[in-house]
Amino acid sequence: MTTDLKQESLQPLRFSIPTEGSLAPPGLTTRSRASLLRALAHSPTGLTGGAILVLLALAAFLAPWIAPHSPTAIDLRNALAGPSLQHPLGTDHLGRDVLSRLLFGGRNTLSAACAGIALATLLGVSVGTVAGFYGGWLDEVCMRIVDILLALPTFILALVIAGMLGPGLWNVVAAMVLVRWAGLARVVRGQVLSLREQPYVEAARAVGASQRRIMLFHIWPNLIGPIIVLVTLDLGYAILSIASFGFIGLGVQMPQPEWGAMLNEARIHIQKAPHLMLYPGLLISLTVLAANMLGDGLRDVLDPQSGRRLG
Repeated sequence: MTTDLKQESLQPLRFSIPTEGSLAPPGLTTRSRASLLRALAHSPTGLTGGAILVLLALAAFLAPWIAPHSPTAIDLRNALAGPSLQHPLGTDHLGRDVLSRLLFGGRNTLSAACAGIALATLLGVSVGTVAGFYGGWLDEVCMRIVDILLALPTFILALVIAGMLGPGLWNVVAAMVLVRWAGLARVVRGQVLSLREQPYVEAARAVGASQRRIMLFHIWPNLIGPIIVLVTLDLGYAILSIASFGFIGLGVQMPQPEWGAMLNEARIHIQKAPHLMLYPGLLISLTVLAANMLGDGLRDVLDPQSGRRLG
């Protein structure tokens, strides 16, 4: 027995060094994304909001094929006409079909809101990730710019920028991007500061992973969840912003339809034809409500403290 112990003590020690591929950060993998969809399907709030947004997006996308009339066709003989078989929602003060203008107006409102949110998210995530990951003077410069932007009233700042750029839908989108990226950058920076100290990131550094690989495969996958929630919640704000700028005449220009611009045109005829303000107002409210419902549902699903966890 003594001989066996001596032979065992002479055996070389073997260490298991983790490889870079074995470091699996807890990001949203294919399995967890499927679990996310299953959990969201059991969230009445998120499911209802998502369904409403999908239906509105489909109606706007299919507007050229399902709209009964041209949104800009004028027929003064049928001005301010009530609902009929030819015009299901009536006509406006120039005899244009309200249903057609609502469908095409949804294309402008939703496309501009989605484009603004996408560009603001791209800019905010990039700045927040770089500032939080590298730190130092780069972090200080980025965060001071963010502090300045967050200290100013968002809508007033966007109004000033849009006024300087001039009327136009995409000028409004540019103004919205320039004021909305800062809040997202601050949230992303805080997440990155926490993630870069996680054990799997330290292990990736220990096995020689490059900074670029750590950022792409270990930091960004774990930012997807918070970003999705923030984007869906910000979508409601973006829709309200586009409609607000359209209402004051800085968005889509006549005769092109847009929900906010339609509200502005209808306010003059509110006593004769109140339905002209009712339809675009209801669509704006419904879309914002649906976006907030979807954001709340996603937040409940992705919140680790929530009872509905990913399985």
